[in-house]
Amino acid sequence: MQELHGYYLEDLEVGMSASYAKTITDADVILFAGISGDNNPIHINDEYAQTTPFKQRIVHGMFSAALISTVAGTRLPGPGAIYVDQQLKFKAPVHIGDTARASLTVTEIDERRRRVKCRTDVHVGETLVATGEGTFMVDRRES
Repeated sequence: MQELHGYYLEDLEVGMSASYAKTITDADVILFAGISGDNNPIHINDEYAQTTPFKQRIVHGMFSAALISTVAGTRLPGPGAIYVDQQLKFKAPVHIGDTARASLTVTEIDERRRRVKCRTDVHVGETLVATGEGTFMVDRRES
């Protein structure tokens, strides 16, 4: 099972970072709406979206959060880490066809509580579209 585990607490250092990028398709948005139940017309109806300040459909904000979760669960801290908390501010819309890049950077390690805090950002190009802080519970290496 060792190969299924990500970083252990002892392996992490402040400043470590990882990222994941995805070009978001129409199918991704429709599937996310179906899975989440969020069928707000701003996400799935072209005619409605044209009447909004965005003038086009936008990707669910929580899709960006899901990309952060992808980094946390597959790269850093990686498999075995448990999401404990997330604060997130949405700064700009993401559109269908955009490539969103989620990144995590370790900012604090609490050895006693086995908690790791990370800055969590999502960018489209140079534009910061979501930013926040996530906390993860991370295993110690077995002695």
